[in-house]
Amino acid sequence: MKLNVNGTDHQIDVEDDMPLLWVLRDVLDIKGVKYGCGIAACGACTVHLNGDAVRSCQIAAADAVGFEITTIEGMGTPDTMHAVQSAWVDLQVAQCWYCQSGQMMQAAALLQSIPRPTDADIDDAMNGNLCRCGTYPRIRAAVKQAADTLAKG
Repeated sequence: MKLNVNGTDHQIDVEDDMPLLWVLRDVLDIKGVKYGCGIAACGACTVHLNGDAVRSCQIAAADAVGFEITTIEGMGTPDTMHAVQSAWVDLQVAQCWYCQSGQMMQAAALLQSIPRPTDADIDDAMNGNLCRCGTYPRIRAAVKQAADTLAKG
């Protein structure tokens, strides 16, 4: 099957029902997407399918064919970070960083659909992306900063 990941087509030979998470990490060696729980309850494995945030542990590889798959590596580079990535760095959101790629992917999808989210919008969208370090206030602040940056163009 052919998967488009971060703008590059990859021809892969895996079982149709292999979770996208394992295709990304083990077959394509894309390590920004993390395994957290395997049941879509933590958000560490969040990626975008055509811009929508999804839990890659619950998406079969075959079900991702034809979609543009974006991981944290596809959002930006150290030299040209996405506004969400810049806000995370500026506000030093992360402590351990384990969940943060999923947090940023969820935040970017939120800002795509709601460019100026309220606190309630942020809390609702980010619910289900768990952070064991408890950086939720900094996450909310970073989402607001990213929204301001994106609004300025």
